[in-house]
Amino acid sequence: MLTAGVIAVQGDVAEHAAAVRRAAEAHGESVAVEEIRSAGTVPDCDLLLMPGGESTTISRLLEEESIDEEVRAFAAAGRPMLVTCAGLIVASRDANDDRVSELELLDVGVDRNAFGRQKDSFEAALDVRGLEAPFPAVFIRAPVIDAVGDAEVLAEVGGRPVAVRQDNVVGTAFHPELTDDSRLHGLAFFGDGDDG
Repeated sequence: MLTAGVIAVQGDVAEHAAAVRRAAEAHGESVAVEEIRSAGTVPDCDLLLMPGGESTTISRLLEEESIDEEVRAFAAAGRPMLVTCAGLIVASRDANDDRVSELELLDVGVDRNAFGRQKDSFEAALDVRGLEAPFPAVFIRAPVIDAVGDAEVLAEVGGRPVAVRQDNVVGTAFHPELTDDSRLHGLAFFGDGDDG
């Protein structure tokens, strides 16, 4: 039984929990989901998710609750992690916003809300490296990756990166948990998204 931790200070916690359960089942694994709101749980997790929400709030709460250093240690230990939308912003090396204390897990710079406001939300069928068929990506007040260092680009929209991988951390500008398609969670956590 694997333990999947979902940083639950904000965002689509239940949706990510459901997606990681589906992905685990598709790969012949079972997973228990822990919602993380304070320090002490991250070190016991096998998989870790950091959902969207508001990046300045997430950053502040991670710091206040002393979860930030546990997340850095988790990633440094090589354990798999998926960060989405605002989670990507917080995990970046440069959020282009002084209010965000970046975790620097992904060697990328981001432009917050680059795709516009809530009313500019859209869906796109994305070709994602590692997935055979296009992924139905949901973009809501999405950031864009505007600088890429050592991270590998997994998907683009209009020539702009929207999904990256660096070692054991996968980051997306979109919300993979808002569809019934759990292949992105499979790719991040089990190395093969096409079983999801």
